Amino acid sequence: MSKKSKTITGVLIILVFLIIGFMSFMDSKIEYVNFAEAKERMRTVEVKGQWLKEKDSKFDGTANTFTFYMKDDFNNEMKVVLDGAKPNNFDVAEAVVAKGKMKDGYFYAKEVLTKCPSKYEADGKEVQQKKGG
Repeated sequence: MSKKSKTITGVLIILVFLIIGFMSFMDSKIEYVNFAEAKERMRTVEVKGQWLKEKDSKFDGTANTFTFYMKDDFNNEMKVVLDGAKPNNFDVAEAVVAKGKMKDGYFYAKEVLTKCPSKYEADGKEVQQKKGG
């Protein structure tokens, strides 16, 4: 094999790895959107919002799914079906982020992240009340 052939082969191998790496990056890239945008996109996205506690939520042990209603930051409401059990601290979460995609009019989440109130924020409020009172 000549030096020129080895160089061309090396460049082609590097290009193949760069293309595979770029495609993997694009597939793993997840965007924050609202439910209206999630309906338009046919890939995995993240929707940030609040759990609607006044609406029905339930765990189905047979299907291993947790279903709840969520309102995104643009006040769009959607039924969310999580593949798995209810996340820890879900009941006290200030905000939730559902990671998944739209299907059959519902948002099917692979993962739900919760943002819980900080214990330090609560301590600060108590201190302010003591100073003022």
